[in-house]
Amino acid sequence: MIDQITIEPKTVAETLAQVFYDNNVTHIYGVPGGGSSLPLIEAAAQLGIKFVLTRTECGAVIMASAAAELTGSIGVALTTKGPGVASAANGAACALLDRAPVILVTDGFTEQQSAFITHQFIDQKGLLAPVTKGHSRLDDKGVVSEINRLISLAMTAPRGPVHIELTGSAAKRHVLESKAQRIMPEYHSKVDNLDGLTTAHELIIKASKPVIVIGLEARDSDTAAATRQLIDRSGYPVLTTYKAKGVISDYHPQYAGIFTGGTSESACVSQADLIILIGVDPVEFVLQKWRYQAPIIDISVIEYPVHYIKPDVGIYGPLSPNVSALTDKILACRTDWTLPNVEILRHDMYQALQCRSDQGIGAQDVVEIALASALESQAAFEKEKLPLITVDAGAHMFSAMAFWPCEESFDVLISNGLATMAYALPAAIAASMKIPDRMVVAFTGDGGLLMCLGELSTAVEQDVPIIVIVFNDRSLSLIDVKQQASGLPSRGMRWTRPNFSQVMQGLGGQGYQVENLQEYRQALDKAFVSGKPTLIDVLVNPEGYGPQLKALRG
Repeated sequence: MIDQITIEPKTVAETLAQVFYDNNVTHIYGVPGGGSSLPLIEAAAQLGIKFVLTRTECGAVIMASAAAELTGSIGVALTTKGPGVASAANGAACALLDRAPVILVTDGFTEQQSAFITHQFIDQKGLLAPVTKGHSRLDDKGVVSEINRLISLAMTAPRGPVHIELTGSAAKRHVLESKAQRIMPEYHSKVDNLDGLTTAHELIIKASKPVIVIGLEARDSDTAAATRQLIDRSGYPVLTTYKAKGVISDYHPQYAGIFTGGTSESACVSQADLIILIGVDPVEFVLQKWRYQAPIIDISVIEYPVHYIKPDVGIYGPLSPNVSALTDKILACRTDWTLPNVEILRHDMYQALQCRSDQGIGAQDVVEIALASALESQAAFEKEKLPLITVDAGAHMFSAMAFWPCEESFDVLISNGLATMAYALPAAIAASMKIPDRMVVAFTGDGGLLMCLGELSTAVEQDVPIIVIVFNDRSLSLIDVKQQASGLPSRGMRWTRPNFSQVMQGLGGQGYQVENLQEYRQALDKAFVSGKPTLIDVLVNPEGYGPQLKALRG
């Protein structure tokens, strides 16, 4: 529901800023142009919304995506027209496939300009159409209604970005309308799932070894709480997708590990005579066919038209009440699973994903030693939580996701739908701004960092106390591994090893390059007490990546 309130005349830019404020936006990220960007930045500043000048448009949209995920509301990014819009496209794709409600505001061309201008002119709506859910120029009378429509669209599952193409003249136009209070997502307000719940209960009664798989839709606080109640009551083993890691604590006795759609979880799921999906979005699964024959109960916000599976029962709509309703029905259900069984499954998956190195520093060492240092810092400073981590795409992500424990939703941010590189650093910057009292650690590969290297300057300028840990192995390791696994010689995947620590120092931050475990521990000890943006450039031995990839995906 939207409460209508009469207000004084405002410009479109001021109106837009006001709606952002009403939706709990605290930062706008971007690389502005000279058109609508400037009045919007000023209007937002008057309301206390900070503009963060990023070094890349893609990084700006990723920051907005991370902010949206952490708050449950919208994130906002802005760019100039032409090259700014083109550069933002990958960030928009990330927001789309990682289900982040982002408002991307770009400069635009007026109809008069479009009649004679070719310089920097592209079909911006057409360019972003495949990676956005909606578009508007805000040049009609119903400006507030149109803004509210776009935000509602962005917040409706599957969540994603919308595009506002705003010219300088449109931004300055005055409007007299009512404003809207914060818009919350509206799924199916009334969904009759009584038959589905009854059928699901019948399947559960018949099953002796059900398995629960939790996905990204289950991360909000209400659904996470309801899901944990179901888990505790059922006694079933639980797997989570990457983005759902932390919905159930990694230390929970029923936690069995990560689910990707690959091989590593098959030891658990292949034993199941029933699979219960909670909040699972198929965008998170790897590109392999579904390999299990057990019946499936799909509890999701929406029914996805393209899916790896056809469920035996689909329960769609608001997750929390549906999960709670199912929980109420399984009071007397039995299971042949025991906690020792689950512990063995969890241990075996952990062992299969080992990535240590006989020489130098292995990827698993990078993660586990960082964790040990973080735990020491947590104890020394009496912190309640471990650092939030952000993880880039690449071979290193397998170790980061396997060996860093999470206890709550959003303890980790990762691009899993698009799985884009150059994600971890901008996401870490945004996370540190949104949660300034929590340490943030970014795990990134050297290839991913090279794609967004300028954002180190953003981190220094914003003085965010993040620790960027670089797996410096001189290659696109994941593709290099696949190339060699195909029987091809390594070609075009490797480069001369850069010194990222010197780059960080040159930009005004703290940088360390380490090549052995002792140096790495010393650098971490300094980083965790400095309170300053720090980069640790770890010279990694990548020899374990191949076996780890095979164990995970087959």
